[in-house]
Amino acid sequence: MDSRFDLNGTELGAKLGKRFANVSVGIKGSPLPKVTQELVSLRASQLNGCGFCVDAHAKDLAAAGEPAVRVNLVAAWRESTVFTEAEQAALALAEEGSRIADAHPGVSDETWALVRKHYDDDQVVALIYLVAMINAANRLLVITHTKGGSYQAGTFDAN
Repeated sequence: MDSRFDLNGTELGAKLGKRFANVSVGIKGSPLPKVTQELVSLRASQLNGCGFCVDAHAKDLAAAGEPAVRVNLVAAWRESTVFTEAEQAALALAEEGSRIADAHPGVSDETWALVRKHYDDDQVVALIYLVAMINAANRLLVITHTKGGSYQAGTFDAN
């Protein structure tokens, strides 16, 4: 499966892509821990079947020094012991925020309470935007058939 389309290949695409990237820069500069950002992005990308994003976030976690066991267990975080309670709350938010169509109430009150227990207001803002943005990125790249495998760790750090 080859990539169908270069989203940045037109003037409009480049303009929209730059604005999209600017939101991501804001999230990266937030007080939400970088590892939490990557775990959330990896989990949402797994759920959405985005090969490029799974590749990118797994590699960025590894490059940040995360042990392979944590990276590998993101898909089964509920059945593992390697994530903090705060990370579990963020992963639950990522799942429930990504599966809105599957869970009619959206994010549960239980998950929301856990998120509020572990994160301050700015971190919650960053988490909500992160879940929205990674889901949007997943959809863009799945629609265009952008494959995983060639990502170089740290590529998006310069943004």
